Order: sequence, then C-alpha cells, then structure tokens
Amino acid sequence: MANCSILLIIDDYKERLEISNSLENQGFKIDTAGSETSAFEKLKSDSYDLLVVDYNSSQINTLRIFEYVKEIKEDIKFVIIADDCNAEAAVKYMKDGAFDFLMKPLSKGTLESIIARVIAGKKEAQEKKQNKLYQKYKIVTNNKQLLKLLELAKRIANSKAPVLIQGESGTGKELFARYIHQHSPRANKNLVALNCAALPDGLLESELFGHEKGAFTGAITRKIGKFELANESSILLDEISEMNLYLQAKLLRVLQESEIDRVGGINPVPIDVRVIATTNRDLDISIKENKFRSDLFYRLNVIPLKILSLRERKDDIAVLSKYFIKKYNKIDKRNVKGITNEALDVLISMPWPGNVRELENIIERSLLLCDGNMIEKKDIFVGEEHKIPVTKPDTFEPPAGTIREMERKMIFHTLEKTNGNRTHAADLLGISVRTLRNKLNEYRQTMEVP
Repeated sequence: MANCSILLIIDDYKERLEISNSLENQGFKIDTAGSETSAFEKLKSDSYDLLVVDYNSSQINTLRIFEYVKEIKEDIKFVIIADDCNAEAAVKYMKDGAFDFLMKPLSKGTLESIIARVIAGKKEAQEKKQNKLYQKYKIVTNNKQLLKLLELAKRIANSKAPVLIQGESGTGKELFARYIHQHSPRANKNLVALNCAALPDGLLESELFGHEKGAFTGAITRKIGKFELANESSILLDEISEMNLYLQAKLLRVLQESEIDRVGGINPVPIDVRVIATTNRDLDISIKENKFRSDLFYRLNVIPLKILSLRERKDDIAVLSKYFIKKYNKIDKRNVKGITNEALDVLISMPWPGNVRELENIIERSLLLCDGNMIEKKDIFVGEEHKIPVTKPDTFEPPAGTIREMERKMIFHTLEKTNGNRTHAADLLGISVRTLRNKLNEYRQTMEVP
C-alpha cells in the first residue's frame, strides 16, 4: 500500500509535522508545503497522487489550488481538511470533484482509509488504461515466426537493455515497441515517442535532450527534453537511421552513462530510461556509407528484432482483414460481415509494398465502398488504374530512361496517388519523410519538377 506520493499543504508547522511523521512511518512518500507559493512550486515540479489541503489556512487559497489541480493536474486526488463543519463548502467541493472533505483532527484510520481508496482507484485506472492501449496497439497474427518474435519480445521486456527493431515501413515496428513497454515494469508510465526524421537536426537535439534558458536565440525558458520526460519509463526513437552522426554520438553517451546534457547546460542530468529504436533501413549498409556509427549500432543491437514484411507472412492477410473489418465497422458505423474468398485471393496475390498499413487502408476503403454485407473483389479497387499488374518474367522489358528519371517519376506518381500526402507517400515508397523532402528539394534546384 506504500505506492502513493502525498503532498501536505498545511501552514501550521506542528500539525503538518504530526501528519507527515504518521504517514512516513507507514512507508508513504510525503512532501510538505507551508504556503501557497511553496505549494505551486512543488506541484509544477513534482508528481503526486494525493493532496491534503488545509481549508482554514491563512496562508493558502484552497480554491485557487483546487482549480489549478482540476485544470492542470487532474489525476491528483484532492482532499480538504477543516477545523469545523462547513456543509456548504463541503457540498460545493465534492460536487466539483474533490475526493473527500474531512474534519480535524485526522485519525490514523481515516488517513489509511483515504490512501487505500486512492491506491485502489489508481490501480483500476491503470488497468483500464493498459487495456485500452492493448486494444489500440494490438498485434494481430497467426504467423509462427511472428508469434515466436512476440514471445521473445515479452521475455526481454523486463530488462533495461536497448532494443533495435528493424523492418520495412508499415510492418508494425511501433506496435512491437509498445508491446515491449506494456509488458515491462515501466508500463505504469507513458511510453515517450519521437520520430527522428520529422525534425531538422537543430530542433531534434533540443527535443531529445532539452535546453537551458538562453542556450540559443529564442530559448526564452528551460525546455525539458524527451529523455527527461521518459525518466523511469521507455523512449521510442523512430527512424533512428535519420539521426545525424553528431546526435548519434550524444545518444551513445546517454546509453553508456545514463545521463543527458541539455543544450547550453553545465551539469549532466541523470536519467533511467529504456531505449527502443526502430529503423526501416539496412544499418549494415548505412555503416559502410558512414551514415551510422558502428559503436552505436552494437550498443543498440543488444536485443535485435526483425519484423517480417506482409509478403513474407501472407498467411496473416485473412486474419488481419477480419480484424480491420471489425475495427472500421465500429469507426465508420458499418455492418459488413466479412470478405469473399475471391476478394481475399486478390489481396493474397498483391505485392504489398506498404505492408500492413497498406492493407488496413485498402480494407477501410473497401468497407466504405461495399454495398452488401461482404467485401467483394469489385470493392477492393477503384477504377482500372488499381488493377494488379501481371508481368511475365520472360516478356519483361526494362523501362526507358535513367535510374534517376525512373526514381523521379515514381516519387511524383506516388505523391499524386496520395494527394500530396508526403508521410503516406514515403511509407509506400519505403523511404523516410526526410529522404523524400531532400529528393523534392533536389528536383526543384535542378528544375525537374513536373
């Protein structure tokens, strides 16, 4: 029952000390504040499960603290203690969300009962949250190799060792990262995720490690980085292969020393973070091209996981289709019962460059186009341009033009099909958003934009 952090906001020193000593003797983590200023400073810098606030204090505005907690720290349970019975105030606070309104003096049994209720509620909320996350990030498979990989992921979840997850875009690397976190002792805290390809290098350093006030132009306040936010939890570094060599060196130090340096900071900040990294690239090639540090690769690759592409696990297409039909029936308020064997055969014959993400998109679209209770072959494609190309190997003729020209045409064709959505286009092309952005800038500079 000792897993509870409590802040006592009471201005009377003797009373505050008596309650604090009583709770500390029972193993609870106790912090105290004797003024409103001190209370706000502690609330802004630390995390608590329960606040015990003195209603009759001359130094503390109970209502102001209560409103702040409701707006900013809504997970904290708020208990008010008062010298005399103020029925009107008690009713008002309880209606507005206070956990309890108690009369002084507080007995040991009353405090224990309050804390027990707080811990029970916290446990129930955590279980509901975990169940919700499990449903949202559920990994659906009947494939034997993938089931073995899931078992391995579950076995290594208890360790703090870094994990490197490799696989093509759309295979479910983030789902595996969340699966590991959810089965780890850190599951009671949120997984912190960052896409390394989504930010320029300068901003990425600040996002990862934070910065001090005045560290650079525009740094008007201190910023806490993702690593500090992930303290005692896990951090997901998505598309880590897009991180530049300078930041790779800083990350290597974090893994070795368990501390980070804020941009513009003087002293290192100790952290306890489990690193899970993902990439859709072949890092052996990146190392040979001097784009990825070999020492960082070996440090991250303590527990390597390679996710199969959908074309390597086509036995999962049927079960995944069923899962996505059920999912989008609920989201789009449809009542489609399933998919015909003919339509399923079409899906199985496809090459799936976009992997599971592409299958999910096609199932959602097919469900919306379906005018019966089963998805049929005609529902899978819209127009002739979506038919599956069939090319016999002995009649294949290479397309005209250079590789650069073919690459440019493929990029703009994919952008056209995704209505200019660069993230979706990059996924379908099997490249990062940053690589796509660099290619487009290159085409503009050489006037190769159609």
